Amino acid sequence: MRILWVKIGGLWPPNSGGRLRSYNLLRQLSRDHDVTLATTRDPGAAEGALASRLPDCREVVEIPFRLVKHGDPRFVGLLLQSWLAWTSVDVLRCRVPKLAAAVESRLRAGGFDLCVADFLCAVPNVPLSGPVPVVLFQHNVEHMIWKRLARTSGLRPRRLPLEIEWRRLRRFETRACMTVARTLTVSEQDRDLLSVLSPGASVEAVPTGVDVGYFRPRPDVAERREIVFLGSMDWYPNEDGMRWFIAAVLPAIRRRCSDVSVTVVGRRPSPGFVRMAHAHGVEVTGTVVDVREYLARAALCVVPLRVGGGTRLKIFEQLAMGKATVTTTVGAEGLPVRKGREVVVADGAGDFAAEVVDLLEDPERRRRLGKAGRQLVVEDFSWERVACEFVRLCSGAVVARRERETVAGHGRRASAAG
Repeated sequence: MRILWVKIGGLWPPNSGGRLRSYNLLRQLSRDHDVTLATTRDPGAAEGALASRLPDCREVVEIPFRLVKHGDPRFVGLLLQSWLAWTSVDVLRCRVPKLAAAVESRLRAGGFDLCVADFLCAVPNVPLSGPVPVVLFQHNVEHMIWKRLARTSGLRPRRLPLEIEWRRLRRFETRACMTVARTLTVSEQDRDLLSVLSPGASVEAVPTGVDVGYFRPRPDVAERREIVFLGSMDWYPNEDGMRWFIAAVLPAIRRRCSDVSVTVVGRRPSPGFVRMAHAHGVEVTGTVVDVREYLARAALCVVPLRVGGGTRLKIFEQLAMGKATVTTTVGAEGLPVRKGREVVVADGAGDFAAEVVDLLEDPERRRRLGKAGRQLVVEDFSWERVACEFVRLCSGAVVARRERETVAGHGRRASAAG
């Protein structure tokens, strides 16, 4: 199959859930299929770094582009444009004319069976009604992230624009799902939600994977009395979750386990979060070379998310290393894990703290959870298995498109003959 893959924000380094998922899928797909990647890169990043790590791709096109973020003076202008056009600011800021032109020129030249729009933010740069069927790869149900942000925001002035944004984003998301040949989600829960919102759309679920050879138990590393959180700290749901954990959960843990330490491992933590964490005696590493060193020494891991969408790759990485994990319901959302068997699920601050303390005091229970989690991901969620399922679902979209075009062609000829 000949695939044009379009993504905003690049893939290297693979230091976030979305980047990891896309990078590993592309690495697998390009070994057996003809793949071209069109993406953006930070203007300050080295040109060609990504291409050297995806040597089996036919072509890697990188357009210099920096996403406008909240706090950037340009964001105010985008916000005004979105209000005037009654469109999502999150969609508006992802329009990259040079990327769209690169995609259009390659599709016009022919030679592709399929175009993959990786994340909803790639859609503004892809011709959905062009000659090639488009598959939308939804790592999250995007409007649900904004909806949950609005619901958890305690500031009324902030809540109103969030309420408006998630509704606009839902409208765009629904329209995209209705237009593309097929939408692929990373969980059955997301699939069901988008199917209800987009009646008649083709929506299927493809599982999340993990590199079970790279992430594996390290019996040579001694465990510490340490709790580890792993996640990109420039993604708001991660910061929100750890702020809640530090303020509401950690004090109750320390009342019973005063010697426990907490480490937050993830890129680009905000200065405000770092100050809060340090005030509570929590270590914040920022970007690290190898997260496995921190996971290996942890007694357990936590995923205290209150908002979010899609699935959390970090949970599979932790399970692959045989680590007991305490998560909220939102944190485990969409993953085929069983409560009490592969992970421990708790939502209130008191319940979350109690489960963490119980695991800290029960090494045998930690071992059982870690063993069951490792077994689950090894048997069902290696990237090789996930890539095969991804190809099967994409091929189905291509075949369905060709069948519809054949039927339509017969209809036009019959009409002309009549």
